[in-house]
Amino acid sequence: MAVGGETHPTAITNCETMISIPLGTQQRLHEARNIWLATVRPGGTPHLVPIWFVTFDERIFICTAPDSVKIRNLRGNDRVALALEDGSHPLIMEGLARLLEREEAPAPVVEQFKTKYDWDITDGEQYTAVIEVTPRKWLGW
Repeated sequence: MAVGGETHPTAITNCETMISIPLGTQQRLHEARNIWLATVRPGGTPHLVPIWFVTFDERIFICTAPDSVKIRNLRGNDRVALALEDGSHPLIMEGLARLLEREEAPAPVVEQFKTKYDWDITDGEQYTAVIEVTPRKWLGW
């Protein structure tokens, strides 16, 4: 919403349990190539990185190296924030992360990574951890 010429965030949804991804948001997530992932370091400072992702069953999935900073951070604090790269039409999500082995990734997630990025996340030794993010709040303006 605009106030005095400034744009302020509007909560799309906000609750303590898993929420559905709004329809317009689903399309933006499908089209976006990268998403920014924010995790919290043990000392409380943020760690922010752009990364590939897919969506399935109202959740966001990310595949990464098991020894990455983001995985180490998530072992101590499962709260995350995600944001699309478009600063003109921001879309931000707050949620809770769950760590999976890539063998636990749902088959549609594996297929989406193949389709979206031409990447088989079940192949290779470097990227064997999957982050499943359950949305708790969506913000956009």
